[in-house]
Parts: sequence; C-alpha cells; structure tokens
Amino acid sequence: MVDSEKGSFTLEKVSVTYGKEMAVTDVSLFIPARQVMALIGPSGCGKTTLLRCLNRMNDELGNVTVGGKIILDGVDINSPAVDPVALRTQVGQVFQKPNPFPMSIYDNITFGPRTLGIRKKGELDAIVEDTLKRAALWKEVHKNLKKHAFELSGGQQQRLCIARALATSPECLLMDEPCSALDPISTQLIEDTMEKLKNAVTIVIVTHSMQQASRVSDNTAFMLRESMEEPARLIEVSETEKLFTVPSDPRTEAYITGRFG
Repeated sequence: MVDSEKGSFTLEKVSVTYGKEMAVTDVSLFIPARQVMALIGPSGCGKTTLLRCLNRMNDELGNVTVGGKIILDGVDINSPAVDPVALRTQVGQVFQKPNPFPMSIYDNITFGPRTLGIRKKGELDAIVEDTLKRAALWKEVHKNLKKHAFELSGGQQQRLCIARALATSPECLLMDEPCSALDPISTQLIEDTMEKLKNAVTIVIVTHSMQQASRVSDNTAFMLRESMEEPARLIEVSETEKLFTVPSDPRTEAYITGRFG
C-alpha cells in the first residue's frame, strides 16, 4: 500500500532526455516521508539526474525533457501550474561542493526567509538559531554570526548550506554526495545531522559510498547504465539492510560486492 503522507514522492515511469539522448528511463519509485532514501550505482548511472528531477533543477539546464509523473503531496511537480521556485522551497538541495553565498553566516540563512517576506529581526534570529542547531553548527559559530561564510572550513560550509536549506522549512532535502569532499569528522557530523533531520524531513541522498548508504539510509535504490548505448535504469529498490544482505537482482549483488563499478 502506497503511503501518501505529506513529504513522500511517487515516481511513475520517469524518463529524462537531454536533447535526443535518453539518459534515464522507466523509473518507478516510492520515496516514503521522513525517511532517508539513498541512490547508489556507478558513475554515469543517472543518480544525480534523477535527484535533480525531484525539485526540477534539470529545468535550469535547458534542452531537457522529463517524462512520466513525479507526485509530491498529490501534485505532479512537472505540471505547468507548479512554480519551480516555490517547489524548491519545499524541496531543498545540498550540493556536492559547498556553495555558500558570498555573505555572512547570518545573511546566508536569512536569505530564503527574507525572500518569503519575513522581515522581523526576532523571527529571523530564531530561524538562524534553530537551523544552525539542527545542522550541528550553532556551537561553533553562534558568537560570530556576521563572519563571512567563506572563512568557514569546508565541513562548516556544508553544514551552513544544510542550515540554509532548512531555513525555508522544506518537506524534503536532496543531498548530492554531500560528504565526498569532506574529512571523516565533518562526514560524521553531517551523517549524525541526517539521522536527526529525518524525523521531520524526507531526505534523498546520492552517494558513491556504499558504507555511507548502509549507515544513513532506511531504503536504497540501485541504478545502472549497462552500456553507453542504453539509458540508465532503476534495477532494484529495497530496505537498505535487505538490499545489502540479500539483494534480489544479481547485478545489485555484483555491484555491492565490488565486482564492477
């Protein structure tokens, strides 16, 4: 039975075409609310492409066609009636490389709320404190919120980006290899943050690390492009423990045991 809880995604035969080349085809997938879904697979297998479909970031590339349906809160997000900018306040994103805005810590986090019309300093202060605490950064920066974001370490910048994404109270958070450029301590902090955030926010993470997928996710989807002539496909999706211990498809087993990829 499909859970239609707020914050859950239902993908129905989703395909992505760049120009005339189909990159992803026939992906049907349910992403439960307030859990972590990991997307795994070799490089070039469509993980990031699929992730970017969930908040229509592919729209920004031009010459991209997304087929099928992606339903969030009962609405097909690719409907002409859906405003992509408004969608991205519902479905925030954290990228592989930290991308703080060239401004202070405080202004990074309040940028989104201000664009939504929040002006009262007390409200903005509360959002800054709340999101920095949720992103495990408050203790490190609360005495100097006017510090320029570029002065933070890479791991701190990534946690700032998480806090910034949370500032618009999203239902979902997309994370595209958020720890790939970070040290083990920063990685642990972000993984701990994800564990806490999933109580309130649906998280979809692309990761090349199967160890990370096994640590942080409730469910895992394995994607594969079997040849350069074929588009990427969803091979298998399951509860993470089951997928890593008793995968149902031999291609999944071959990948997670290191026989390719």
